[in-house]
Amino acid sequence: MKYAVITGTSRGLGEAVAEKFMKQGVHVLGISRSGNAKLDALNEEKAGSFEHIEADLNDPADLKNVAAVVKEKVFHKQSEYVYVVNNAGVVEPIETAGNLDAEAVQKHMQINVTAPILLINELLPAASEASVKLGIVMVTSGAAEKSIHGWSVYSSSKAALNRFTETLALEQEGSGHTILAFSPGVMDTDMQQEIRSSSESAFADVDKFKKMKEENVLRSPEEVAEVLMNLLGQEITNGQVYRLYDLVN
Repeated sequence: MKYAVITGTSRGLGEAVAEKFMKQGVHVLGISRSGNAKLDALNEEKAGSFEHIEADLNDPADLKNVAAVVKEKVFHKQSEYVYVVNNAGVVEPIETAGNLDAEAVQKHMQINVTAPILLINELLPAASEASVKLGIVMVTSGAAEKSIHGWSVYSSSKAALNRFTETLALEQEGSGHTILAFSPGVMDTDMQQEIRSSSESAFADVDKFKKMKEENVLRSPEEVAEVLMNLLGQEITNGQVYRLYDLVN
């Protein structure tokens, strides 16, 4: 039996990836603060299933509980393969250094960096004990590789995730686990709405993002999820960042 543990399944890319896995007969555990009625309804239609685990990844106690629940439900003798997709993330605070809110920065780093690292840290020993191979996906961003006005926190958190992915692959060499980072490009999601609502003083390129929406050049989460699923069916170079723009025509 194959499982997928996906964070951030309440909407956007997490929801789309969960649905794609279900169509392939994979049993999905979705981790988010709120459930997903669409995925619940698909339980009776798809070969796979969906189960929601309520958690706030900004809460260390919730994160620890999530890991315990996942280990109990997933790592047993019937487990064949387990995907772990660290998709949950936030873009706020979008602001220049000197004007950042300390609490917002701490929350950002907890969700974007600490939570995925600690979740993998908890699941690796369980996978080893159960002799289960993992397919680990870290959802990153092109912002990890360039400096963007107002995005110092977001760019830093995604850069950290990329380096963690690379280091994890180095440490797990020969383990049989598949480890990669996936950069999905610019999608038409709620996060994009947050970006477009920024002031120009906080984010100098805000008009560029507004124009992309107006010109309808944003990819849907479903399109991006399909690219990721196709990627997972190919031979992977562990530790590599795979960029959507390199995978599509």
